[in-house]
Amino acid sequence: MVVNMEELDFSKVVTEDLIQLDLQATTKIEVIKELTNLLFVNGCIDDEEGFIKDVMYRESEGVTGLEKGIAIPHGKSDYVLKTSIAIGRTKQHVEWESMDGSPINIIILFAVKNTDKTTTHIKLLQKIAVLLSDEETIEQFQTLQTKKDFLNLLSKNN
Repeated sequence: MVVNMEELDFSKVVTEDLIQLDLQATTKIEVIKELTNLLFVNGCIDDEEGFIKDVMYRESEGVTGLEKGIAIPHGKSDYVLKTSIAIGRTKQHVEWESMDGSPINIIILFAVKNTDKTTTHIKLLQKIAVLLSDEETIEQFQTLQTKKDFLNLLSKNN
């Protein structure tokens, strides 16, 4: 299946139910567990432990922390039922390997079906990368107050 960038609509992969603006987590693994649970309760994955193992395997391969407090961990996994994105913001910054050495407080967790890994996954990462290359967007992510505002910001840049 070929995915056209214009047709790739964030609303198909992230909903308000997959956004948590006040994560309780204080460590990287806690963040990943909290966001994984969101994916699980919303029917996007069928095994939390298995998916976490896949995400942590990917984490061991390279840095997923970008700059300015944002990380994009991701798992390509057989446990994913529906390619999705969970977004979280922590109350305090979390230690995370990042390109600029800064701790993280906004996490965009990709859950990608193995069957989508060469198409949808790459397109989603490209769109998020474009989004995160914009300073204003990053600043807005830090200050947005509602889940709806997050979704609007994602789709504005769609």
